[in-house]
Amino acid sequence: MDPTEAGASPDGTRAAQVVALFREHNAALVAFLRARLNSHADAQEVAQEVYLKLLSLKESTVIDSPRAFLFRAASNLAVDRLRMRNVRAAAPPDPDDDAWHATSMPEQHASALEQWRDLHLALDELPPKTSRAFVMHVIDGRDFSAIAAEMNLSERMVRYHVGNALAHCRDRRDRAESPE
Repeated sequence: MDPTEAGASPDGTRAAQVVALFREHNAALVAFLRARLNSHADAQEVAQEVYLKLLSLKESTVIDSPRAFLFRAASNLAVDRLRMRNVRAAAPPDPDDDAWHATSMPEQHASALEQWRDLHLALDELPPKTSRAFVMHVIDGRDFSAIAAEMNLSERMVRYHVGNALAHCRDRRDRAESPE
């Protein structure tokens, strides 16, 4: 039996075996992978991974058919590569695709501060109960029944106050945005 077919090279090193396999089968291996992956670059990368896999085996590991091992490992890695492509294709787009970066951070900060200031001014124009109910519901996130209990009002009255505050804030915003 030929020593290279038993998994060992004539000089006994795994590296020499891989070099011999590369010289003898690399063109066929890349063509095989290119047909499966539909990409010459991916085929070359997967072939390189197969050779690295062979090099990482222990010297004592015996491979009965190095060519068959080479093509089987390449086939398995090609399947992994195709699965990875499918996962990436199904993944949601990167946040970079969104327009969150279209406005610089200082401008966003200034805009948020201006909106906060406008909200405070609008709430200051409201009766205290209306303003308080709005803050407790919209800003603090409390439900109507909890607000009603704390303010000693009916839920219906809390809804009334919150609705009035929302309408007032919308009206104020609309007046600010529309030129007269």
